[in-house]
Amino acid sequence: MKIEDFNFAGKKAIVRVDFNVPLDENGNVTDDTRIRGALPTLKKVLADGGSLIMMSHMGKPKGKVNPKLSLSQIVKNVSDALGVEVKFAADCANADKEVAALKAGEALLLENLRFYAEEEGKPVGIDKADPAYAEAKEEMKKKQKEFAKKLASYADCYVMDAFGTAHRKHASTAVIDEFFDKDHKMLGYLMEKEVNAVDKVLGNIERPFTAIMGGSKVSSKIGIIENLLDKVDNLILCGGMTYTFSKAQGGQIGKSICEDDKLDVALDVMKKAADKGVNLVLATDCIAGDDFSNDANTQVCDVKNIPAEWEGMDIGPDTRVSFANAIKSAKTILWNGPAGVFEFDNFAGGSKAIAEAIAEATANGAFSLIGGGDSVACVNKFGLADKVSYISTGGGALLEAIEGKELPGVAAIEK
Repeated sequence: MKIEDFNFAGKKAIVRVDFNVPLDENGNVTDDTRIRGALPTLKKVLADGGSLIMMSHMGKPKGKVNPKLSLSQIVKNVSDALGVEVKFAADCANADKEVAALKAGEALLLENLRFYAEEEGKPVGIDKADPAYAEAKEEMKKKQKEFAKKLASYADCYVMDAFGTAHRKHASTAVIDEFFDKDHKMLGYLMEKEVNAVDKVLGNIERPFTAIMGGSKVSSKIGIIENLLDKVDNLILCGGMTYTFSKAQGGQIGKSICEDDKLDVALDVMKKAADKGVNLVLATDCIAGDDFSNDANTQVCDVKNIPAEWEGMDIGPDTRVSFANAIKSAKTILWNGPAGVFEFDNFAGGSKAIAEAIAEATANGAFSLIGGGDSVACVNKFGLADKVSYISTGGGALLEAIEGKELPGVAAIEK
C-alpha cells in the first residue's frame, strides 16, 4: 500500500519514526532534523482525520529505563513541529488507556521502545559463548513477537518511516508488520524518498558514477567497496583508510592510522578495480600534523613519505584537485565519510573541497546522495546542505543498502 493512496480518516495509525535526536546535558534537542523529516507522514495522518501514535527509540538503554534517554524530553519539540499538542505515554507497552482516549486529529508519543529488551530482541545478561544462549535467544524471539503484537494492538494500520533503523530486525521495524495485512501497512514519505534515492544511485544510474568513501578503517567499508566496484566509474577512497593503502604500496606513513592486518585487502581492492576498469582515485599528498589536535604544526607530505612522528590528518592540495575532477565530471555521486579530521577546522579543508565539488556537479545536473552522519555533518558545517540532491537520514541503513543487503524494515512492508 502506498501512503499517498491510503485514507487515515477514523483510523488509528502507529508510525515508527526515528526521533533518536541529539540532546545537550539539560535534555534540550540540539538538532531536530529527524523530527522535521518525519513531518510529511505525520501530518498526512492528522490531515486525513486519523489518530496518530508515534513510536521511536533513543540511544542505547539496553532494555533498562534511563531518564536521560526518555522521549518525554522531546514532546514539546514534536508538538511545536507538528502544530498540535502531543500527548505522552510513559510506558510504551502499557499505553492502552492513552490510546483509547486518542481522538481524530490528536497525536500520542510512546516512551522509548528500547526501555524494553524485547524491542531489539537480544538476550540480556548472557554471553553468546554460553551454552544456554541459543535457548535464551529463542525465548527472547517469542517475547519480541509478543511485544510487537502489543504495539500493533494500538492501531488499525502501521507506517514504517524510520530509515535509520530499517537495517535492524527489531519489534517495531520488522516484526510488527506481521500483525497487519498488506493493505494496512506501508512506507512513510521519508522512507519512500530514502528508498528511491538509494535506487537512483545503485539501480537507475546515470553515468559517469563517482562514489566517495571515507572512514578510518578499510575493514568497516570493504563490503561496500566491493559492491561499488561493480557499479561505479570512479571510486575515491579517503579518510584514515588512505594510509593503509599507502603502507600496502610500501609507503612510509609515520604514525598515521593504519590497519596492518588489512594491507593485503587494500592491494586486492586495487587489483579488482583495475580488473573491472574502475578508476580508483587515491590520495597522493596529505596535510600531516605532529599532534592529533587542531593546533598541531602542519606540513604537506607525499602520502608515501610521511615523517616518523607525524600523522596524516587531511588530504593535500594535489589530492583535492584530483578528487574534484573525478566528482565534477560525474552525473551520479555518492558520498559517505569525510576526507580528514573535519571536526578540527584546520583539517577540514579537504572535506570542504569534496563538498564544494559535489555542490558544483549538482548545480550542473548531477544527482548527489550524501549519507552517513559525518558526511551529513560536513555539508551542514560548510553550509552546503541545500546544494546537494539528497541527504540520507540513515547511516547504517544506507551503508547496508549500498552493500547490497536487504533491509528488514523495507522487506517487511513489501512482503
